[in-house]
Amino acid sequence: MGLTYANLKLTNLFGHQQVQINALVDTGATFMCVTEEIALQLGFDITEVSQQVVTLADGHQRKVPKIAPIEIAFENRTYVTEAVVLGNEPLLGVIPLEAMDLVVDSRRQALIVNPQHPNYPVALVK
Repeated sequence: MGLTYANLKLTNLFGHQQVQINALVDTGATFMCVTEEIALQLGFDITEVSQQVVTLADGHQRKVPKIAPIEIAFENRTYVTEAVVLGNEPLLGVIPLEAMDLVVDSRRQALIVNPQHPNYPVALVK
């Protein structure tokens, strides 16, 4: 068992700037998290965006910038969402993972589309 990374394409849906990133797949994180550098590459001015209060792994709370709308693309899946600007590496959290119906293959340390739904995502609503 180890760390799993995934190549993603992020798109700012207002300015249409795109960036390719290699994000840590973090099933303990809730949101998509991006670095300040990635937010700037996507064309966001993080001093002019809304804020989100988040609780960090150590229990401390912090108010961080939140950018939106962004589209996350992985293989044949996309998801429109927001991302918080935090940390020194991008994290793919559980909300986009579930929305895109992606699965962590821990044996291969890879992110894959759900083999039960290879052609389109299926999300639980219950």
